Amino acid sequence: MIFKRRDRRPIARALAEFFYPRGGWLRAFGYVKHRVRRLPDTPEKIARGVWAGVFTTFTPFFGFHFITAYLIARVVRGNILAALLGTFFGNPLTYVPIAVTSLTTGHFLLGTRPQHGFEKSLSQKFDGAARDLLHNFKAIFTPEAMEWSRLQLFYDDVFLPFMVGGIIPGVIVATFVYYLSVPVIRAYQNSRTRKLRAKLEQLSKTARKTPDDQSLSG
Repeated sequence: MIFKRRDRRPIARALAEFFYPRGGWLRAFGYVKHRVRRLPDTPEKIARGVWAGVFTTFTPFFGFHFITAYLIARVVRGNILAALLGTFFGNPLTYVPIAVTSLTTGHFLLGTRPQHGFEKSLSQKFDGAARDLLHNFKAIFTPEAMEWSRLQLFYDDVFLPFMVGGIIPGVIVATFVYYLSVPVIRAYQNSRTRKLRAKLEQLSKTARKTPDDQSLSG
C-alpha cells in the first residue's frame, strides 16, 4: 500500500511517541499551527472549525473526538479539517487538567461527589467500565449473566459529570482560541497574498521584456 509504513514500529516505541512525539510537542504543535494557517478558507470559518475541535476535547466521547468535532463543525459552519486539527488540543499534556477541570465542575453543578475521589480512582473506573463491556460482550455467547455495576459507576462518577462539567470550560477555552486564531490566520493569509502578488508582478515584468531588451541586458 502507498501510505503503509515500510518499517513497523515496535509497540513500546509507538506508545512512547504517542506521549512524546519525535521532535517534541513544540514541533508537533508548530506543525498543526502551520497546517491550520494554510487552509484555503476565510479566517472566521477556519477559526470556527478550531473552536469545534478544541471544544470537543472537553467532551467525554473518548475515541470519537474526530467524529464529534466533525458534527460540531457542521453545526457552527466551521472548516472541517480545522476542526479535526483542533482536536490535537487534547493530548497527553492537557488531558489531565482538562479532566480535572471538567469533572470538578460537573460534580459541583450536579451536587455530587465521586466515590473514593476521582484523582485516585479515575483510571480504575475506566478499567472497570472496560472490563464490564468485555464481560457483557462475552456473555452474549455464553450462559454468564451480564454485569453493569462498574459501567454504572463509570457513568455516574465520570461520564455524566465530564459531559456536564466540560461545557463551561470548553466554551471558555474554545472561544479564547477562536478570538486568538482569527487575527493570526488573517495576518498570515494577507502576508501570503502580498508575497504571491509580488511574485506574479515580477513574473509579469519579466514576460513583458522585449527580445531587444533581453539581448541588451545579456
